[in-house]
Amino acid sequence: MNIRVANVNDLQKIQACNLLCLPENYQLKYYMYHALSWPLLSYVAEDNKGTVVGYVLAKMEEESDDEPHGHITSLAVKRTYRRLGLAQKLMDHTARAMIENYNARYVSLHVRVSNRAAFSLYKHTLRFEIYETEPKYYADGEDAYAMKRSLVAFAKENDVEPQDRNTFFAEKEKGRKGKKGEEKIPITGKVEEVKS
Repeated sequence: MNIRVANVNDLQKIQACNLLCLPENYQLKYYMYHALSWPLLSYVAEDNKGTVVGYVLAKMEEESDDEPHGHITSLAVKRTYRRLGLAQKLMDHTARAMIENYNARYVSLHVRVSNRAAFSLYKHTLRFEIYETEPKYYADGEDAYAMKRSLVAFAKENDVEPQDRNTFFAEKEKGRKGKKGEEKIPITGKVEEVKS
């Protein structure tokens, strides 16, 4: 298996993999938007014939009032290639790219409440944490767990060099007034949607 950064020539293959594996589907222009806006964040897994057998579609969130963080739009691996660790490898490649290129401190995703296999991957293997349940998130009315993964912890464990070391590893603090003046309280980040 080969895992590499996805490019524009892969988009139709990624879309075909998505249609085969997942109930949530996107138009080709949505894949193009990701490829052009964040060309270093999405990855494909291909077999020895060059066939795309899995992918992760990722982006950076553009909210200005929050710390830099990424989002997993979609993750899929074809059924006959599951249980080989490809989903974890795809996610780890994307995590590394988010840290190295964008100083992302965490990554988020959504997963169907009923998708026990994907939830187990995120929770137990990749150490995502639930931060809320979003009612009727999916088009069919199913709820989603919104989850986050700390990329600061990932970077430390895997010796990943962030884009800006000083801001990436800086403790985030929030002030709160107490009886003796201002007391600093650290904010802890929790660590979005992988589809399988």
